[in-house]
Amino acid sequence: MPPRIDLNKCNGCGGKSETACEMVCPGDLMMLDPGTGKARCRATGECWDCMSCIKVCPTGALQTRMPYQLGYYKASLRPIMGKDCITWKCRDIDGNEYTYKYVNRIRH
Repeated sequence: MPPRIDLNKCNGCGGKSETACEMVCPGDLMMLDPGTGKARCRATGECWDCMSCIKVCPTGALQTRMPYQLGYYKASLRPIMGKDCITWKCRDIDGNEYTYKYVNRIRH
């Protein structure tokens, strides 16, 4: 499933010529929508859920929904990148939120 984009949080990476999600997408699927100035997935059927765009988003505007076979509509998974860790915010189908924090393998 393609990333879900919170248009209130997405700022198009502050007007840069190429957004962070564009630079990191291995399928070249993310783009800056010229009409809105926000991120957009140009071919949603081709997204393979690698979550690279979600991890790199500087404003936390991107998240993934769990496929309905696993979690139904309300379930989501959102990473929050820290300097030396990644925190995953998980919401299950009942709206319960869980937080998991892991130290990055590669430190900056």
